Amino acid sequence: MPNPVSPIPNPGSRRIDRRFAALKAASRTGLIPFVTAGDPSPEHMVTLMHALVEGGADLIELGVPFSDPMADGLVIQHASERAIAKGVGIGEVLGWVAAFRQRDAQTPIVLMGYLNPVEIHGYARFAQEAVQAGVDGVLLVDCPLEEAAVLQPLRDAGLQQILLAAPTTAPQRMVRLCEAAEGFLYYVSFAGITGAGQLSTHDIAGRVADVRAQAKVPVAVGFGIRDAQSAKEIAAFADAVVIGSALVARLAEATGPDDIAGRAKDFLQPIRAALDAH
Repeated sequence: MPNPVSPIPNPGSRRIDRRFAALKAASRTGLIPFVTAGDPSPEHMVTLMHALVEGGADLIELGVPFSDPMADGLVIQHASERAIAKGVGIGEVLGWVAAFRQRDAQTPIVLMGYLNPVEIHGYARFAQEAVQAGVDGVLLVDCPLEEAAVLQPLRDAGLQQILLAAPTTAPQRMVRLCEAAEGFLYYVSFAGITGAGQLSTHDIAGRVADVRAQAKVPVAVGFGIRDAQSAKEIAAFADAVVIGSALVARLAEATGPDDIAGRAKDFLQPIRAALDAH
């Protein structure tokens, strides 16, 4: 039987809040890259995480591989398949976070994934191990607000629950999301899956402004951001930008450990520069 999760808050659990406060004080837009844990190389995952920070990441969103990632497009689906084929699960992901924390105690880490692996692992056990590893928050795509009570062990341990909102979110529901959000609110730029569709900043700028006016936490915008130009356009009205599929696709072509780190930095640095220039 696992030990009960301590109700004492995770001492690192406010890394997200501190990072966004620092960004606001510096009038900077946050950069949040998403990578699938274990792809393209489990052996070099920690190196990749450090390279993301060196490339300009303010937070890291680490995807927990899952066999049925319903919110993700083909790029991230295939990345999950490759990672699972190499034996990557929650234990490996938390091990990489712990190893990353040996050198970096400041960069917030959010685990993004689906409810099933956490449920199988055990909510209390997952919460305890995630806190010990140095995870700051979780974004579980298929856990709606109405069912969030099952995640109470995670919140009790000090993990912040990152919530999703979208253009299709009803006004009344948006109010509830803005009230309940912790860390930051992830606004999906269009209705669809990751890596699909065409981003129209004109369409979403007003919606994001409305959400920011209601939310008690910063608002990060993701889905459809592919490069420095699209990131810069989003930065005009968001607290942070999330970029995933385009980065995952670039990393999938890496030929070795040095190439993995190099590709990560080469991809993020122009985006970081564009955000700082807006």
